[in-house]
Amino acid sequence: MMDVLYFAWVRERIGAPKETLETSAGTVMELVEELRAREERYALAFSDLSALRVAVDQDLTDFDASLENAREVAFFPPMTGG
Repeated sequence: MMDVLYFAWVRERIGAPKETLETSAGTVMELVEELRAREERYALAFSDLSALRVAVDQDLTDFDASLENAREVAFFPPMTGG
């Protein structure tokens, strides 16, 4: 089981801040494909990956990152500095 966290507009589009999933995805991108296939709201939230950042177990990473032994994946828009 893996916790998937959604922040900012991603959470608004999906309608939940967090869910616990059973997944066979080996990479973040495979997880995104699984989520996109679930419902239209997921497809919409993940339609433009250039507008998203991802962290696996609280480490910022890329969409090709492995999910082996991962307990948490978080999706969020890029942070603006200041």
